[in-house]
This record gives sequence, structure tokens and C-alpha cells, in this order.
Amino acid sequence: MTNRTHREVRLSARPRGPVTDDLFEIAEVPVPEPAEGQVLVRNTLMNVSAVMRTLMDEGSVAPIEPFRLGEPLHGAAIGEVVAAPGTDLSPGDLVQHRLGWREYALLDAARAQRLDPDLLPDPAGYLSQGPTAWMGMVRGAEVRPGDTVFVTGAAGGVGSLAGQIARLRGATRVIGSTGSQAKADRLVAELGYDAVVIRGAGPMEEQLRKAAPEGIDALFDTVGGEQLRAAVAVANKGARLALVGALSAQLAQDGPAATEIDGFSLLARRITLRGLSLYDHLDLTPEWHTRFGQGLRDGTLTFPHSRLEGIEQAPRALRELIEGRHLGSVVVAL
Repeated sequence: MTNRTHREVRLSARPRGPVTDDLFEIAEVPVPEPAEGQVLVRNTLMNVSAVMRTLMDEGSVAPIEPFRLGEPLHGAAIGEVVAAPGTDLSPGDLVQHRLGWREYALLDAARAQRLDPDLLPDPAGYLSQGPTAWMGMVRGAEVRPGDTVFVTGAAGGVGSLAGQIARLRGATRVIGSTGSQAKADRLVAELGYDAVVIRGAGPMEEQLRKAAPEGIDALFDTVGGEQLRAAVAVANKGARLALVGALSAQLAQDGPAATEIDGFSLLARRITLRGLSLYDHLDLTPEWHTRFGQGLRDGTLTFPHSRLEGIEQAPRALRELIEGRHLGSVVVAL
């Protein structure tokens, strides 16, 4: 028997600067009843991601439905089916969906993806941003044996997996970027990066040339801005540059700024600059989950993440993610 009420996190105000806890409201509401063809899920885990800061803005241009004032936020979550009348799902099934930020979710059966509870050692791995990292490395940067690869935002949920994937695909030198020496040290010690450039520690192009004296062959970019310009400047002939995010614009307090790129330089060196969205490459997700499960079990991959307990910690989780307090993904156990 389910609870009569549950908690959900609502957006109570639009941010006018840094994300603060008073932008959110935790409301207690009745647990909904599923109709025929619907699924009621008791959420067990949800994740937060940097794009959620963009979705808080009224004029968000992200290819995801923005958050609405007075309504619960949304995002990837997994949980157990409580009831699913008239569907092929059964109570106890593990499913993934997009209605996080609440303890119980009601959705149409077509929007709930059944998961194999035995495929990954930890179900939280289903909430990793590995599919994006895999897509960017396989279809964007097309990393090949012998490559020197530059991963921007290397300590984030995507970047912390992208560097590992580059190594799996045969890269001989993997360089990351991050915002602190402490994180740089961990990237080298724990995630196999050969060198790390640090935002704010000097001109990015100068740091990157020192870290990659023979240039870079592939870029996995989640940041844009100065780091993208540096990558273009240091890229070798025929380099493949994959753009999968633009955090420098998304998190800018005074609004996004354009990144100037030398088009003639791209042409002269036959550099490929490619923007990618996971929504166009969802066919890669099952492939990633299979590879991820194997890698977690045989030790060739790790899942760096922080886990906070309780739905009341969800606003804090997003705030700390944006502030750069964690390495890897940030997951909330509900």
C-alpha cells in the first residue's frame, strides 16, 4: 500500500544570479492514482545536471522543456513500479523516466523505460551522463588509437567519464580542464588523466600548448568560450572537435557571450567542428549501458559521483553542482 501523500520540489522563483535554496519550495501533495495505461512509480534515485540551471530561466533555449513557476522540476530518475493497470509493467519493476524531483511519479507507460536491475552493479549508474560521453567520443570526436584528446569540464558528470572512454578507445594522451588544483590532482590520480589545465591559472591556450606540445587530435567540449578557442588554436590538421555543452555561456551571470572562432584556420587545417545532442543519438544508450556494466565489473571504468540523501537535499545538490563542489555526477537518493 502506498503512502497517502508525498513530497515534490517546486520552482518558486526565477534566479537573478547564483542559485539559492529560496528559489525552491518543498510541497506535500496527495500520491496520484494511476488510470488505465498509466504507471505510478516510487522514485528511489534522481540526478541533477548543469542544464537544470538553464531550465530555471524563463527564456531558456535548451532543447528540453523549461521549468515552470509553481510546478515541480523534472529530470532523470529511476524507481520501482507501484501500480501499472493495463500495461506490460508489473509492481516491483525498475524503470527510468524524466519526472524526478518528486517521491512518486505518475506517467504514461510509454514514457517509462524498463531497466535490467542486474546489468549495472549500482542502479545509480543508469543516471550517469555516460551516454552523452560515449556519443561525443564515438560519433563526435571519433577518438582513435594514438590520439591526443582534450576534455573540457573533465571533473563534471560527463567529463569524468569522457576521459575514461577516450583511454578505452586507444588515446595515448588525455588532457582535461577543471577549475581547481585539488580537482586536477584527483583527475590525474583517480581517473587516469595525463595532464590537466586549470581555469583561471593563466592563459588557456598557453597552458594547453604546454600540456599538448604536439597538438591535439580530438576535443570533447562541454564548456566552450576560452577553452574552445584554445582547442582550435592547438588542434592538429584533421582534428575532430565535438561540442556537447556550453557551460561557459549557460552559467554566465551576465548572460551568454558568443565565442569567436577563426573560420579560415578551420578550413586550412581541415578541422571538423561538430555540435551533438544526445536526443539525436539515443540508439547509443543501450550500447553504453552494456559497456558501462562490463567496465564497472572488470575495473576498466569507474562511476565518480556524490550521493545526497533525501528529497529535501535536491536544491542543495543542484546548487553545489553548479558551484563546482563535487567531482563527477551528483545523485539524490529519495
